[in-house]
Amino acid sequence: MTETVQQIIDVIRSSSTFLITSHEGPDGDAVGSSLALASFLRKLGKDVTVHYQDTIPELYAFLPGADSVLPHIPDRQYDVAFVLDIGERKRAGKEFCDFARVTTTVNLDHHLSCDNFADFNLIDSKAAATGILVYRIAAASGYRFDRETALCIYVATITDTGSFRYSNANREAFAVAGEMIECGVNAWDVAEKLYENQPQRRLELLAKCLPTLEVFKDGQAASVTVTCDMYAACGADAELTDGFVNYPRSIRGVEVAIFFRQLEEKKYKVGFRSKGKVNVAAFSAALGGGGHHNAAGCTLEGTLDDVKATVYRIVEASL
Repeated sequence: MTETVQQIIDVIRSSSTFLITSHEGPDGDAVGSSLALASFLRKLGKDVTVHYQDTIPELYAFLPGADSVLPHIPDRQYDVAFVLDIGERKRAGKEFCDFARVTTTVNLDHHLSCDNFADFNLIDSKAAATGILVYRIAAASGYRFDRETALCIYVATITDTGSFRYSNANREAFAVAGEMIECGVNAWDVAEKLYENQPQRRLELLAKCLPTLEVFKDGQAASVTVTCDMYAACGADAELTDGFVNYPRSIRGVEVAIFFRQLEEKKYKVGFRSKGKVNVAAFSAALGGGGHHNAAGCTLEGTLDDVKATVYRIVEASL
């Protein structure tokens, strides 16, 4: 057990009220890790509030505690605020960043570029998911994992490792997942809910996205795009684009995949994915973003052509 883990355990034991948040557009690790932490703390008799800037994706609504997530932070004092998986503090959203009624902050993250902005910072880029860090804290405290907490940690792990397909799927990730299954998690039930339960409009959106495929740099890089017009035509939203970037990455010979997602008229979210040889966090950092070696992102302003030109230039130069 590291010194930081023990310090966080001491903070938990000496505190009563907790606020938990994660990044905008919460993914499986953000939701799984924060709900796992909330479950663990509540089992200890703590008063816990979970808040996200954005609505929890429907995909993760089956997780225990998902229905208790609040869109706004209650105007009250908290002993501790846990900030999970955000990469950089501003990604927690304006409401949290402006909220000052917290005595102690704890930052749990596995992003390579995360800053030490909290009073206690547990950052380990070797951890497969932030959910793994929650597991370490709970396990080191002597917590006996129940099915509810185990399910949230399992989902955080399986989603951030791409069902154990990504290079971050290390021995610890498999060991933790195995232990969570021993605690009552049904692996097929989770897989069915995550991967065999998509709404029709997601496939309709994907059908519009795939024709935007562009392959460049002698087949080493590829991109796809989703625009606001595509959302409107399908009655879809950004939540349904999760995993779209994996389609260009799956092409033989492609080392870097890029997903351009329109936010507004001249604003785009850019997601990068790597098969392992290329550090896409470097691309993202050069464009004002952040992330991991194999997964990173940033936000750029301009027309789609301008944004693509900027991104392609950096990617081509790096490759």
